[in-house]
Amino acid sequence: MQKRMWIVLLITGMIIGAGWNVAVQRVRAEAGVTVGKAMPSFILDGLDGQSVQVGAPGKPYVLNFWASWCPPCRDEFPEMDQFVREHSGSVQFYAINLGESAATATGFLQANGYTVSVLLDQNGTVAETFRVRAIPTTIVVDSQGIIRFRKTGGTSIGELETVIKGL
Repeated sequence: MQKRMWIVLLITGMIIGAGWNVAVQRVRAEAGVTVGKAMPSFILDGLDGQSVQVGAPGKPYVLNFWASWCPPCRDEFPEMDQFVREHSGSVQFYAINLGESAATATGFLQANGYTVSVLLDQNGTVAETFRVRAIPTTIVVDSQGIIRFRKTGGTSIGELETVIKGL
C-alpha cells in the first residue's frame, strides 16, 4: 500500500513539474520579443568598451542585429547609416553585431565610412533572448518601450520611416 502511494506521489510530482515547465516556457516565449510586448532591457559593450544599457523608455529606438560577413546586412547598412544620420536627435539606433570582435566591426565601419553606434553581442546572449534566428533582424521599439515592428531580412529606410511616423 505504501509503495503504491509513493508511486502515485511520484507520478503526480512529474505531472506538476511538466506543467510548470510548459507554463514557464510559454511566459519566456512571450516576454518582450514579439510585436506588442514590452521590450526587455539589456546591457552590451560598445566598440569603445563602455557598457550601454538599452531598453529604457523615453524615445523610440531601433535594434538591428547584423554581422559584417552577412551579405544582406552589408546591403542594408548604407540605408541604416542614412536613417541614423537623419534621425539622430529623435530615434536611438543600436546596431548589434553578432559574434565578431570590436576590431572586425570597427574595420567594417571605417572601410565604409559608417557612423552607426555598434554594440557587441559576441556570445549571442542578447540575440538568443530576442530569438534572432537569422540576420539581419530589425526591431523598432516605441517611446513607451513596446515593440512595434520586427523583421528578419533586409529592412529599407522607407520601412523604418513608415514605422517611426506611425509611433
